[in-house]
Amino acid sequence: MKKVSIQPVWTIQNPDGTALPARLIELLVLVAEHGSLLHAAGALGLSYRRAWDLVRQGEQVFQAPLLTMARGKGSTLTELGTRIVWADRRIHARLRPSLESLSSELEQALGGALSEAPAALRIQASHGFAIERLIERLAQNGLKVAFSYASSSAAAAALHEGDCDLAGLHLPLGPMEAVVLDHYRPWLQAQDFALIDIATRRQGLMVRPGNPKELFALADLARPGVRFINRQPGSGTRLLLEGLLKAQGLAGTRIAGFERGEYTHAAVAAHVASGMADVGFGLEPPARQFRLDFVPIATERYFLLCRQAEQATPALQAVLATLRDPAMREALSELPGYDPAALGEVRPLREVYPALFTRSAAYGGEPSA
Repeated sequence: MKKVSIQPVWTIQNPDGTALPARLIELLVLVAEHGSLLHAAGALGLSYRRAWDLVRQGEQVFQAPLLTMARGKGSTLTELGTRIVWADRRIHARLRPSLESLSSELEQALGGALSEAPAALRIQASHGFAIERLIERLAQNGLKVAFSYASSSAAAAALHEGDCDLAGLHLPLGPMEAVVLDHYRPWLQAQDFALIDIATRRQGLMVRPGNPKELFALADLARPGVRFINRQPGSGTRLLLEGLLKAQGLAGTRIAGFERGEYTHAAVAAHVASGMADVGFGLEPPARQFRLDFVPIATERYFLLCRQAEQATPALQAVLATLRDPAMREALSELPGYDPAALGEVRPLREVYPALFTRSAAYGGEPSA
C-alpha cells in the first residue's frame, strides 16, 4: 500500500503579496530548539550564509528583527520570532491528528484505484498517545490499517453502525464513571462487545512552568484573571471536565475562556505554552512535551472495543499480539501519566461495566430490556 504523508505549510505575506521566504519558518523553529543559527542551518542542509539571507529577507517583510546574536551566547529569537515559532507549533499540534486521519483515508482511496487489497482493520478512536503508538506498530508489523481519529462518541457510534472494527474510547475511574458511561449507553448497550485494555492515564491542569497563578484545583479556574483554554464540544475530555465541574457545583460560565476549544491535547498545551492562556485541561504527555507543569485531576481507562464474535479474526489476533509484546508495554510505560498494567487483557464489556446493561449507569433507572 502506498504511504500518504500530509504536512501543513503556511506563510505570512504583506498586502502587496510579498511573502516570507520558503523554509524561514522551519529555520526559526530549529533556532528555537538549538539556540544556534549555525546548527539550525546544518539541520536543514543550508549554508550559514544562506540561512542569514533567509532571516534578512524575513526581516524585510516585517520591517522588524527576528533574531539577535550575542558572542558566546548563540542565536536568540526576538519576541516576533518567538511568536512565529509558537504559531507553527500550534498549527502542527491542532492539525496533526486530522491530517494523519486524512492520509489514511487517501491511502485507502489510492489503493482501491490500484486494485490493492483493502485494509485488514478499520479503527476509529479518540486521539491519544497510546493509540498512536499502537497504530505505528501495527503498520511496522505489516498489518494494513485504516484509521480515523474522532471523539469517543463518534468512535462508539461507528462501531455500533458497523463502520469500524475497533473503537478507541476513554472513561473515567471513580465517581464520574457512571455519569460518563451513561452518555455512551445508546451505542454500547444493545450489542455484544469485548473490551481490550490499553492503559490508565491522567487528565489534569496544564499550567505554565512554576504554576505562577497557583492553580491546583478546578475551583481555581473561576478566579478573576485566570484565562482558560478548553477542548472542543463533543470531545470525551470536555465531557469529563463538564461532569467534574457539575459535581462540584461549578458553572462553566464562571470560567473565562471556557467556550474556546482546541481539537487536540497538544493544541491545548501549545496554547498555554505560548502564553495565550494560563491553564488548560488535558493529558500529561503534551504538557511535559511543551515544558508545562501538570496538576493531576482525574484518572481514566483508555480501551478498545470490538465485537465478541470478531476476536478470533487474524487482524484482531495481530492487534492482541502487538499489545502483548513487551516492547509495546515498555513504550507505553514511557508516556507520562500512563500505566499499561492491564495492557492486552480482554474481557466482555458486560463484565467490566455491568451497570451499562442493568440500569441507568448514572441515575439508577429501570433494568434494560
